[in-house]
Amino acid sequence: MDDTSMDSSMVGLLGRVTGTVGPGLVGEVIVRIRGGAEHFLAHPASPKERIEVGTVVMVMEHLPPRTVYVTAAYDN
Repeated sequence: MDDTSMDSSMVGLLGRVTGTVGPGLVGEVIVRIRGGAEHFLAHPASPKERIEVGTVVMVMEHLPPRTVYVTAAYDN
């Protein structure tokens, strides 16, 4: 499979934070994709945003194979 096609299919997907995402941190999110759920290393799409465990996030960018940039999907 071509990594660029996988990249575009990830953008816009929702996931849940399983390890805090924030400045200076490499967090973790779980995203439902390809008929299952997969874990990805995560960074905040906005450099100063901190996203706590359990927050629903949207994938803004995907860097193959396992890194995503995310933002909170809903306002608190």
